Amino acid sequence: MEIYDITIVGAGPSGMFSAFYAGMRTAKTKLIDSLPQLGGQLATLYPEKYIYDIPGYPKIKAGELVQNLEKQLTTFNHQYCLEETVLQIEKHEDYLELITDKGNHYSKAVILALGNGSFQPRKLSIPDSERFEGNGLDYFVTDLMKYAGRKVAIAGGGDSAIDWALMLEPIASEVYLIHRRPEFRAHEHSVNKLRASSVNILTPYVIQDISGEKRLTEIALQQVKGDESVSLQVDSLIVNYGFSSTLNIKEWGLKSTRQGVFVTSDMRTSIPGIYACGDVVLYDGKVDLIATGFGEAPTAVNNALHYIDPKNRTQPAHSTSLFKE
Repeated sequence: MEIYDITIVGAGPSGMFSAFYAGMRTAKTKLIDSLPQLGGQLATLYPEKYIYDIPGYPKIKAGELVQNLEKQLTTFNHQYCLEETVLQIEKHEDYLELITDKGNHYSKAVILALGNGSFQPRKLSIPDSERFEGNGLDYFVTDLMKYAGRKVAIAGGGDSAIDWALMLEPIASEVYLIHRRPEFRAHEHSVNKLRASSVNILTPYVIQDISGEKRLTEIALQQVKGDESVSLQVDSLIVNYGFSSTLNIKEWGLKSTRQGVFVTSDMRTSIPGIYACGDVVLYDGKVDLIATGFGEAPTAVNNALHYIDPKNRTQPAHSTSLFKE
């Protein structure tokens, strides 16, 4: 039975930085994630979207941030277990046992970096719409250039929908934004940019039907509380109605809610040896930002190592003294 120092559950930005920092503290580290690649939602849902609130970067694409985090991790020889879901964590006297859908793992301490949990897009409630998925109907955007020179419709009224519309405006031949309400639930700055753009705004409309032979080619819209109907000829429809997520940790015995796990100021959960960081953690004044998770990660790692051995300092040396160029 091989026991690791720290096992991190979740390979989003907070989990990846936790793994890097654990390596910097010379901890034997394992990273487990249910997705097939590192990066969490940034890599899976938004790789082409710009992020503007990462310190030191005026703006950076989500996918590029993940690549930088991966590059950081190459410094260390960590163990990665991808496409593997943790089902339960059991506390033993000297170690924690992580039971997954592929086997068991053993660790002196665990850091939960679960984000919002496993996620699925909220899909169109139109019969037989599944046949167009990947054939003109998309719920994820992984490559903007896929839509170059095409007529693209985007359904949704939040920040992501507006961001996609603005990013596709200079690339697509025409962009439509469909929302069921007259007003958008997005940042004012983004809405102002949208209204000043060439994006065709269609509100308040809902998608009544989609059609086509092998590919989606037409969208039928119906005015909300009105009689007007519109038919759009398009090459692609991107649906951004948000995502439903589940943590599935109710049976783990942690003090938690459906939204996350309660932690103390040292990122300690209610179970000794289990720490947490990132969007999954709950405490007074918590702000859900990637930058916040980056700050919580070293706190979780340092205190996990102190739990393993009280001789380990919770305030280690600065990185400049640990790395030699």
